[in-house]
Amino acid sequence: MIVAGEPSGDLHAAKLVTSLSAMPDIAFDFFGSAGPRMRDAGVEAIVAADDLSVVGLPEIARALPNFLRVFNRLKRAATDRRPDVVVLVDFPDFNLKLAKSLSKRGFKIVYYISPQLWAWRRYRIRAVRRYVDLLISILPFEKSWYAKQGVEHVEYVGSPLSREVHATTDRVEFCQSHQLDFDKRIVALLPGSRHKEIVRILPAMLETAALMTRSEPSLQFVIATGTEENGRDADVIIKAAREKGMTLPQTLITIRNETFNALNASDAAAVASGTATLETGILGTPMAIVYKTSGLNYRLLRPLIDVEHFGLINLIAGERVAAELIQDAFTAQSLADELFRLLDAATNREVRERLGVAAEKLGRGGASKRAAEAILRVIENT
Repeated sequence: MIVAGEPSGDLHAAKLVTSLSAMPDIAFDFFGSAGPRMRDAGVEAIVAADDLSVVGLPEIARALPNFLRVFNRLKRAATDRRPDVVVLVDFPDFNLKLAKSLSKRGFKIVYYISPQLWAWRRYRIRAVRRYVDLLISILPFEKSWYAKQGVEHVEYVGSPLSREVHATTDRVEFCQSHQLDFDKRIVALLPGSRHKEIVRILPAMLETAALMTRSEPSLQFVIATGTEENGRDADVIIKAAREKGMTLPQTLITIRNETFNALNASDAAAVASGTATLETGILGTPMAIVYKTSGLNYRLLRPLIDVEHFGLINLIAGERVAAELIQDAFTAQSLADELFRLLDAATNREVRERLGVAAEKLGRGGASKRAAEAILRVIENT
């Protein structure tokens, strides 16, 4: 049984399923909470993970009846089908509760993409100690952190993104396929993967683009979205900005499902905080990390966060390689200033070198295969 609830978890879980399916002399059946990538990889969707991704405490509260229905459906499926192991992927608010419930019913629990308890809500470490048989970590500092908290059943496998994040086109090819001028500078805009993230973050990014082109009219902007639905959200916001009279850049395009190629072709990027900051760092594109949620969410959540950096790439680097413009610090002017700084040739080279050093810390590939082997050992030792 495998349970994911967000796009990044769906991606990592799909890679894990592919690695497990490739194991010699053993056959697996997979079922659980599956997004589109997991379903493509052969996971039977007892529930669709697509509808579970929400951000913010008020939003989670409104979604509780649906979460409860999904929770009970997954519990029934586990009880009926008796999986050899339950693999929970990220999504800690839901999955830690599921771990408790299923562990008490005698199931072996593996937690893949360990919850970021080092960042916030550390009290949840008790649930990990009591109800998780194996915690699989993808970040290099996590194993020692968990050990200090008394959690020894942790295996570090490296990031599943390492050596798997790469462009399939070079800058010239990307520009030719999207009617861009490869001799002119390109800025990528990544507003997030959830509807509410895009709604809150993209308008400020568009204001930034409008502001920057007043100083440099030749700048080209590429809004990179991961799904068709995200792309439609972006198109609606762009249309609304134009209807309000905003003078957008002459070259502003939205692309779907080609984020790595867009980042690889770009001189700099504005990236919503999350997994995308790691992907951008691996590709070596200098970035500003941004995030904005509702004022209520920020007031509720900020006191729970206990970490030096918001951006994952900065946490990996152990220093502020990418500027972080969070909540009130994220304005059109502040983002424009930072992107112009990153477009300076000397600064750009320096940041690319520092990102390369940080990316090396993520390992040298094969994380999904190592995670699959660790899960197989749990099954064999049952």
